[in-house]
Amino acid sequence: MGVSHKGAISLGLLYIPVGLYTTTRDNDIRFNQLCKDTKERVRYKKYCPSCNKEVKSDEIIKGYEYESGKYVIMTQEELEKIKTKKDKTIHIIQFVNLPEIDQIYYEKNYYAIPETGAEKAFELLRTAMLSEDKVALAKTVIGTKENLIVLYPTEEGIIAKTLFYHDEINAMPKQIPKVELNEAEITMAKTLLSSLTKPFDPTAYKDEYQERLRDAIMQKIRGEEIVAVDTSEPSNVIDLMEALQKTLAMSNQQKTGTA
Repeated sequence: MGVSHKGAISLGLLYIPVGLYTTTRDNDIRFNQLCKDTKERVRYKKYCPSCNKEVKSDEIIKGYEYESGKYVIMTQEELEKIKTKKDKTIHIIQFVNLPEIDQIYYEKNYYAIPETGAEKAFELLRTAMLSEDKVALAKTVIGTKENLIVLYPTEEGIIAKTLFYHDEINAMPKQIPKVELNEAEITMAKTLLSSLTKPFDPTAYKDEYQERLRDAIMQKIRGEEIVAVDTSEPSNVIDLMEALQKTLAMSNQQKTGTA
């Protein structure tokens, strides 16, 4: 696994060189776009209309359009020049109680891995945050963006979670109207939640649709017809209590293994 970003966690005089590594990988099946007539793969070319030629990657530079058709060119060297010392480190701004950060702000996760020789300082920070139930709020520049980051301690290490800024979060498209619930409905819903509650085991779950998609692809390769697995439509919920009771009964049947 290649490092996504190299920097150093900075807290006062504490300086901990780390690398950030992606925590996830994409296992989804990818489809290529093909010409409907020839079944050949559609190609996309980077083309300059003035030069009347395809442009190679090493011939492309960064430009900002400040007026229609007018660009100011920014070289990689110039972009690096405007980075301060703080920009080049993951500098901690403050510590926060984790529940104070709304889940909507979280963007991506990275493993923060200390460089050789920085393990003790890294472990000291991890242990202190974990024992105090705190996370660190930090900033660093990755590429051309200053990222807001949460350093989240775990039993194994530290996860760096990038955050969206407040002005990047869309407001709710519409307000959800408030409705009245009676005690019987609330009690039944709590009973349903309780019946379906168990410890979280991430290994118990997998992308079942992707498995069916792979099977369907193999069927097509073998020249077989794809058969619909389920064509039934969900029924509209008319009576809330009846729906809760039936769902609870289904849950209990699944637990006992009865039909």
